[in-house]
Amino acid sequence: MSETETASFPPFNGYVTVSKDASIGMITLRGALNSKGLGLAVGKSLPKERCILDAKDMQVAWMSPDELMVLCPKENVANLEADFQKSLGSQHALVSDVSDARAVFTLKGTNVREVVAKLAPVDMAPGHFGTGEMRRTRFGQIAAAFWMTADDEVKIICFRSVAQYMYQQLCVCAARGSELDLWT
Repeated sequence: MSETETASFPPFNGYVTVSKDASIGMITLRGALNSKGLGLAVGKSLPKERCILDAKDMQVAWMSPDELMVLCPKENVANLEADFQKSLGSQHALVSDVSDARAVFTLKGTNVREVVAKLAPVDMAPGHFGTGEMRRTRFGQIAAAFWMTADDEVKIICFRSVAQYMYQQLCVCAARGSELDLWT
């Protein structure tokens, strides 16, 4: 496989750290979510609308009424993709490795909610968005999805073609001196 990354994303240490996570692989599963096949393929119940579930060695995220995103270690993608294809059999569905088409960023620090709130039109106040929830939205003008893995950590997925711009705007919003102290 050829190397798809060309941009450099050094960890940024502002009042929230910003880093790119190249170890996450992603598989899109599209089909009728109410069918038995997709649940059997991922080996567990499917996530509810706008949620993400932890499973052994993977996470399964609801992306739309007919789409799931499976996140796993990049080295597991090929085997999982083949397992999904086999489990689905002749059921109408799409299974696609989108790892090289996406970029994943991690924000870490006590004020991650504030950095997200600066860019995304989502109520990030404690009690309104938490671990296990997933949102598709825009960060500035970039289509993205994000979820909280902990109270002080957020993962963001965007298209690789806009990863450099996403990284830059996250760094600006996380820079020391730009704090808003919204929830402290």
